[in-house]
Amino acid sequence: MSDPISSIPTAEYVPPVQVWVTRPRKQRYWLHILLLVLTIFTTLLVGTHFQYNYQHHLSPLADNDSSSIPFFPIDLVWSHPSSLLLGIPFSASLMLILLAHEMGHYLLCVRYGVDATLPFFIPFPSLIGTMGAFIRIRSPIRSRTALFDIGIAGPIAGFVVACGVLLIALGFSVASPPGPRPTEGIFVHYPLIFTLTQRLLGALGILHSAAATLPMEKLALHPMAFAAWGGMFATSLNLLPGGQLDGGHIVFSITPRAHRFISRVVILILIPMAVYLWAGWLVWAILLEISSFRHPHVAEWPKVAGKRMALAIFAGVMLAVTLTPKPVATLEGGRDHSSLKALVHDAKQGLRDWWPPPKSQ
Repeated sequence: MSDPISSIPTAEYVPPVQVWVTRPRKQRYWLHILLLVLTIFTTLLVGTHFQYNYQHHLSPLADNDSSSIPFFPIDLVWSHPSSLLLGIPFSASLMLILLAHEMGHYLLCVRYGVDATLPFFIPFPSLIGTMGAFIRIRSPIRSRTALFDIGIAGPIAGFVVACGVLLIALGFSVASPPGPRPTEGIFVHYPLIFTLTQRLLGALGILHSAAATLPMEKLALHPMAFAAWGGMFATSLNLLPGGQLDGGHIVFSITPRAHRFISRVVILILIPMAVYLWAGWLVWAILLEISSFRHPHVAEWPKVAGKRMALAIFAGVMLAVTLTPKPVATLEGGRDHSSLKALVHDAKQGLRDWWPPPKSQ
């Protein structure tokens, strides 16, 4: 009797693919709920600060509060708890963007039978009251197409919701009172998607003439616009094509062999950006270097092709319109202290001022 396998033509024979069967673990709902509540509270605090600045036509990050934590008006909320309601527009918008991003990942994990946790939100006293959110994937991803779909679903979902928030927020934004630009404080720079959306709304006649033509820096932006800024910034960070970020998963699913090389190129680009533009890029360069050592093992076939390649191009477009080379600027005396070069200069100057001068003989 002939071997049944040997009788199959070589062109039709496909080697078996390894299959993993995992038993889903229990979700720690109490932890998800606790972190969610804490993050809502911290974003409400920051939103209260943004709403105050918006009502007084100030820069979103202008700090006029005497609280020990910048941008967190704890004293005001403690004495007037109802003032926390002012932060609802910002908090609800930002939480919706972050939730959409993570649920995009989670729902695709469910579709492909990948064991994943619900989103973990991270409360933190940052500029936007949080360090974002994440899900943990606890079982192998079986194919490159599954890895691609799971990786890109989050950025697309978050980007779409952030664009919707931005459209609404710009409609509430007005021109700031005329006056000299402040030389002290923390300021944000806005990505290209803000300008494109502003021009679109201006062309449609939705914005007031001043709000449609003035630069973003001269507008009193609604707090929801700053929530959109935070969402766009998070989208751009996640789409960096390297390591185990969403962009790294997309690159790995398309061309696994080039993943490490592309990761190193991105790191080499981020380092001079940290030196001359914004020191925070150094942190992301280090994270990319650490996360590039390992990556999920997925089956070689089937390859990513067809409509998914169009989505990959769209991911590149999203990165281009959401990335801000210098997202935050810290001005003191009119001088920018945001870059690593400026921070090193300030550290040297502080050391010289602190170090006692030599005693004269």
